[in-house]
Amino acid sequence: MSTAETVLVEKRAAAERLAVAGAANARLDWAEAKMRAVEERAKTLRAALAEFDEQIAATERALADATTQRDREQVADAIEAMAAAIEQAAPGFGSGAAALVEAVTKSAASVPEATSFSASVDAVRREVLAAADLICWQLRSAAVRTRAGNANVALPAPAEPAQPPSPGIERQLIYTLNPLLWREGGEVRRVPAFAMVGLPRMLLPVALRYQHVDYLNARRVQTLMHVHGSSSGFNGEIPQDAPQLVDLDALAAEEDDSARADVA
Repeated sequence: MSTAETVLVEKRAAAERLAVAGAANARLDWAEAKMRAVEERAKTLRAALAEFDEQIAATERALADATTQRDREQVADAIEAMAAAIEQAAPGFGSGAAALVEAVTKSAASVPEATSFSASVDAVRREVLAAADLICWQLRSAAVRTRAGNANVALPAPAEPAQPPSPGIERQLIYTLNPLLWREGGEVRRVPAFAMVGLPRMLLPVALRYQHVDYLNARRVQTLMHVHGSSSGFNGEIPQDAPQLVDLDALAAEEDDSARADVA
């Protein structure tokens, strides 16, 4: 291209000199023909060069996209491998915990401390297996989003219960479907909808019965977490007079009164 531009400048200068010197028409025609030929050559080279530049740019973009997608695939494969490893390890944990429970339940002796230990182990087993199902679903969802390139690679931090637990109360990690309140030792607990909370086990049956909560491994809970995120998004105090709050203590009391009335 550089050579063609140099030759074109020379041909133009030569044609200009002939024209200024009053050369014959034949010589001028010849000079113009030479100049036009070089001009066409330079024009062709410019178009080819522009095409090559566009091809190089397109190839570089394709290379960058392919490199990014390769990195995404590697990260997604690692996430899916983690989910598979958790799934493979979960049954071993479940069987080990079940063996501990059976060591107490199948014994002829009955010791309160051992019975309490067995109940605690069984509760932990159920909660861990439910949490394993949930994290595997979250990991696979993250892998799909990572492959598609529409999500950050890093997973969100595990959600914390919306309310700090009080000591000495047996709890179940659960997912709320409505805003809830209950009382613990003179203190009123309020939690928002679509949050993971540690609900006292004594209130769990009534909350499940009225479908105000559900287990973490429930299919609809997984969908709701996908829509609302795995964290509660609870950053402030729920007003005491909020009309949507469901009083679990009141529900439990109503059921007790109704049961006593039926017995009477």
